[in-house]
Amino acid sequence: MHQFTSKQDFCDWFNQFQHPLLVENWSDINGVVTITAQGGVDITLPFASNELKTSLHQWVTQQQSSGAVPEFAFQIELSVKALETHVTNSVKGVKNIIAVSSAKGGVGKSTTAVNLALAIAQSGAKVGLLDADIYGPSVPMMLGQEDAKPEVRDSKWMEPILAHGIYTHSIGYLVDKSEAAIWRGPMASKALSQLLTETDWPELDYLVIDMPPGTGDIQLTLSQQIPVTGTVLVTTPQDLALADARKGAAMFNKVNVPVVGVVENMSYHICSQCGATEHIFGMGGAEKMCQEFGLALLGQIPLHISMREDIDAGIPTVARRPDSEHAGYYKQLADRVCSTMYWQGKAKPDAISFTMVN
Repeated sequence: MHQFTSKQDFCDWFNQFQHPLLVENWSDINGVVTITAQGGVDITLPFASNELKTSLHQWVTQQQSSGAVPEFAFQIELSVKALETHVTNSVKGVKNIIAVSSAKGGVGKSTTAVNLALAIAQSGAKVGLLDADIYGPSVPMMLGQEDAKPEVRDSKWMEPILAHGIYTHSIGYLVDKSEAAIWRGPMASKALSQLLTETDWPELDYLVIDMPPGTGDIQLTLSQQIPVTGTVLVTTPQDLALADARKGAAMFNKVNVPVVGVVENMSYHICSQCGATEHIFGMGGAEKMCQEFGLALLGQIPLHISMREDIDAGIPTVARRPDSEHAGYYKQLADRVCSTMYWQGKAKPDAISFTMVN
């Protein structure tokens, strides 16, 4: 039987647990393993992941039932640690900011951002969602909150709208949904900054920002003035979308914003009648792009009618069908985004795995 006489004994034992979301000697990180006053051990996971939490519980239970370790008091506590960023200013109450971006419209970026935020929240983290598309806000409709209006405190602070367990804000909550925002770039950028900094966000582990498509003023404002922890690029397998996605990756590299990885949306179509799959937009494009830029392929999300129906109903798939196969794609994506972003901030580049896609 394994003997435990010190904290390092626990760390050495936990390091035997291997998982695609973890790096070697993961439990040696400061704050992960804590010995309790009762002689047990607490594990504080440094990023949100229900799957990792479940796998670790199962591994410990198996070790105990096999007699490899004693039945000590064991508890896993999920928490999320803030990362240091290259930007000096910060957003009050927000630990990590994830920008979901695409250089081309129509690739499903907003659908990805909304379901990603919901999936991270279901892992136990406290999550916010900011709709940064000043010209075409879609988050209120996607969340079934088209008529919501934020309360204003002290004539300045806007209260976020709580929807499906996440805290949200959008220019769509402030203007008539039938009106168009006919603003020049600087005015739109200022509006984004106000939405971000004058919203009374609660203490958030993650704030997901649904970026507008393109590589213009708003993208530059966000990347240069806001402490973005990492960016997720959304594309489709189509050559035209991939060409624009490469431009987006190049832009973020130039302004020193870390790119967490790439999501290939509409990767293939699943027939609702027979379940057959078809690569109607091509295949292999995002994987080739990731190899070109040294990025992680975080997920390949299929095109299915139920996902469109859920969004149109104002209840995204992760909220409406949390146990479905399609929600599972987003939960896996959330695990990979949070873990890759954490290790990018903690580990040396050569210690980060970019081969997590099944």
